[in-house]
Amino acid sequence: MQGRGKLIGIIAVIVIAVAAVFGYLQFQKSQEGAAGKKIALSNNYAGNSWRQSMLKSWDKVTKKAVADGVVAEATAFTTSENQVTEQAAQIQNLILQGYDAIVLNAASPDALNGAVKEACDAGIVVVSFDGIVTEPCAWRIAVDFAKMGEVQLDYLNEKMPNGGNLLEIRGLAGVFVDDEIHKGIEAGVKKYSQFKVVGSVHGDWTQTVAQKAVAGVLPSLPEVAAVVTQGGDGYGAAQAFKAASRPTPLIIMGNRQDELAWWKEQKDASGYETMSVSIAPGVSTLAFWVAQQILDGKEVPKDMIVPFLRIDQANLESSLANTEQGGVANVEYTLEDAQKVIAAAK
Repeated sequence: MQGRGKLIGIIAVIVIAVAAVFGYLQFQKSQEGAAGKKIALSNNYAGNSWRQSMLKSWDKVTKKAVADGVVAEATAFTTSENQVTEQAAQIQNLILQGYDAIVLNAASPDALNGAVKEACDAGIVVVSFDGIVTEPCAWRIAVDFAKMGEVQLDYLNEKMPNGGNLLEIRGLAGVFVDDEIHKGIEAGVKKYSQFKVVGSVHGDWTQTVAQKAVAGVLPSLPEVAAVVTQGGDGYGAAQAFKAASRPTPLIIMGNRQDELAWWKEQKDASGYETMSVSIAPGVSTLAFWVAQQILDGKEVPKDMIVPFLRIDQANLESSLANTEQGGVANVEYTLEDAQKVIAAAK
């Protein structure tokens, strides 16, 4: 019995020792966290000022994070065309290159799910933002884009209670963001039946494309009271109406610097009133910090919502003053900001 007791004691000591070693290794791992890990940004499109600002914000914030030793790498990759197949191939390449996390602005909410699942199965964290994906293994940082469309009609109802004809300028065809904002605008028109959409074009969230598209449809349209938009298209719409010698309608803006500058000129000259709304390009930096927190072992909900950035008549000047030439009104996120967003989603 005495020998048996000694054996049990020895086994207990061994178990405690193994547990202590395992615990120490786990402690070491938690201490290392995301340090030494590699994060990639997979971006499907860079052909407008919003995307350029988004990439600039990513570069600014992640370079400092790398320099501070928070992560080992945070490289941005952008496909040459807004094509699902090209972005899927890009994600597969990032898997082969051994990235620990992929922050994803997706060309489609569901067509990339196969590539995203491959990444998850390889042990890679996938955080989608702006253009989010529906694959359950991924995380999502979304703006209520439908609400972003609907608030435009709320505003028009206040300013134009008698209603009128609307021209809708949509974004990139087939992209989740475009579909959601369009749904919100449709819901707003249904709520305020005094408004009627008499024309719709795709402006690709780009001033030059929007201007050409609006110019092409204007000759066939009756009087337009207001233009509802998605961002990056307001200034182009204004130029198209001017070139056609048609009265300038109330144009909802999308936080681009040239839109805000034009709005201020009109406000100073004639008291022109409108509002501006968009998602801040710096949401890419929030996605970076969320990925970093997941790699650091933190518990993060799969779905998070961030507010859109709205500019009204009262804060136009201050917003314009803080927006760089050719850029977009922006907010860049810190680690503390990300922790607050994560906590709010729990």
